Amino acid sequence: MKNISSLVQIVLALSVAYVWIFRYHNVVKEFVQFGLSDLIRNFVGASKIALATLLVAGVWHPSLVQVPSVLMGLFMISAQYFHFKVGNPFIKRVPSFVLLILSAFIGLNSIQ
Repeated sequence: MKNISSLVQIVLALSVAYVWIFRYHNVVKEFVQFGLSDLIRNFVGASKIALATLLVAGVWHPSLVQVPSVLMGLFMISAQYFHFKVGNPFIKRVPSFVLLILSAFIGLNSIQ
């Protein structure tokens, strides 16, 4: 199970990094649609990248995993809320929902 959890940590971290680094233009559009400021967008982005980094480091240092997975899950719950608030179709909610499930899996698996 440890290998699966480590793989999920890497998948989650790479997914977040990909969106916030290489697909940043989509993030900007979404935050404008959500009515959130640039400051909030930058805080969320920096936080998610830091949490993703901790998840990768958690492959070698498991004590680093639980808090970042819970915080990432909270960010994904927030994403679900904002997608729902602006009336986005289900297909736009799927990525953050999948990442929420992955965060929950990692968090639950990290409980010793």
